[in-house]
Amino acid sequence: MTIEAGRAQFRQGEIEIAGEVAVCDPRGVLYLPDWKLLAVSDLHLEKGSSYARRGQMLPPYDTGATLALLARVIGDHRPETVISLGDSFHDGGGAGRMPETYRQQLLALMAGRDWIWVAGNHDPDAPADLPGTTAAEVALGRLRFRHEPATGAEPGEIAGHLHPGAMIVRRGRAVRRRCFATDGERLVMPAFGAYTGTLNVLDRAYRRLFRWESFVAYMLGESRVYRMEHRVLRAG
Repeated sequence: MTIEAGRAQFRQGEIEIAGEVAVCDPRGVLYLPDWKLLAVSDLHLEKGSSYARRGQMLPPYDTGATLALLARVIGDHRPETVISLGDSFHDGGGAGRMPETYRQQLLALMAGRDWIWVAGNHDPDAPADLPGTTAAEVALGRLRFRHEPATGAEPGEIAGHLHPGAMIVRRGRAVRRRCFATDGERLVMPAFGAYTGTLNVLDRAYRRLFRWESFVAYMLGESRVYRMEHRVLRAG
């Protein structure tokens, strides 16, 4: 798929953040066509093995599932730069525990493009034995990419960490989905990892981050994102 075809497929998810054009991909990544840049957040690779070390056994397939979806996304958008917005690994030893098969898959995704690991609260240090650049945050034009959203930040912040989700009620049934959370000036990314949950955007953790009169949740669907204004969202 060409970049142009990808943009056409996801055009209903095209938004602006601080004047920069971005595409909310329904698989949970943000693509900036003018920069040929893909942002993804909260991969939480090796979460299953992290839990297993503490005696809580989860099926050890999260890293494989996450990398397979990321490979399809990268294949569609063909970015020149990928920014992973922190918590790329579930803990500081995750990269070292990653099976060699998955390591090779990740290296193949990284090959031929700039890859930036933004430090997260789960993985503040550079991942062991992996290429790429590690940074606390990244400035690009009017945008600032960091892991944790900052109260009172300037327009242009793109962050992760909070795992935003939204809920609406339709015909008496509650529908919950991961979402992009934005007021047009800043954006919080959905978590991408296979074993990640959500925190409702009406939770107090988001309260001081957005201009609520212009807030929109872009809920992830099977093949598109759904634009939901603040007034239709429900807590829970």
